[in-house]
Amino acid sequence: MNYRHAFHAGNFADVVKHTILTRILAYLMRKDAPFRVIDTHAGVGLYDLYGDQAERTGEWQDGILRLVESDLAPNVSELLSPYLEAVRAQNEADELRYYPGSPFITRHMLRQQDRLMALELHPKDVEALRENFAGDFQTRVTHLNAWAAMGTHLPPKEKRGLVLVDPPFEEKGEFSRMVQSLEKAHKRWPGGIFAYWYPIKDPEDVDAYVAALEATGIRKILRIELTIRAPSFPPRLHGTGMIVVNPPYVLEEEMRTVLPVLADVLADEGRGRWSVDWVAGE
Repeated sequence: MNYRHAFHAGNFADVVKHTILTRILAYLMRKDAPFRVIDTHAGVGLYDLYGDQAERTGEWQDGILRLVESDLAPNVSELLSPYLEAVRAQNEADELRYYPGSPFITRHMLRQQDRLMALELHPKDVEALRENFAGDFQTRVTHLNAWAAMGTHLPPKEKRGLVLVDPPFEEKGEFSRMVQSLEKAHKRWPGGIFAYWYPIKDPEDVDAYVAALEATGIRKILRIELTIRAPSFPPRLHGTGMIVVNPPYVLEEEMRTVLPVLADVLADEGRGRWSVDWVAGE
């Protein structure tokens, strides 16, 4: 699976992933104290949904487009409003032309005292990312291997914040690298919030990943998943997941409110499934 983001921007996985991101940020904003977000695989930051790469797959039409055209209950609309406001901020009126990636969504929500560190390894993407954030003193763009950052950039001086890990899954071994990086990062910053995205394509790979997380002994690991269709053979992407370590205490309940609606909106008719459970509790 090649998850080069321009091809998949705004798809169902982005909708779920970025909903979780904005709910974590909303929780961090409850206190006046500053926080830092470290986005380890930041991409270019902003994606043209009418561009060649996004148009080639059209995945956004079954993702963010479905959501913005949905009639949402007030309680769900309230929880999704930070995410949808971040999307609207990059578009004019009711047009949906551009989709913000995680660094743009994060930056939209930051207050004056907060900071964003956006890491990207791909040489062309990091230059585009720098251009997109030129002159922004609250955002630092760094050309860096994300896995190296877990040993050198933690903990942040703010002592509060989030590390968002969203690998492209272009190479084998990403699940193992995520577990190893979490172990390293958690030792350096045990109180930080860590959010690891993963694709659900082969259930056996996901089960092995979760088992490896259990074996680390790290506590407070919440697992959030949504699938839009049944598994198939040969395997294809049929779901999206997020592991959140040290999640905000409200996140589990919020996801139990939002995910049933997202499953109805985003899934193949009648085939949406969701789950929220603890890999490890207190």
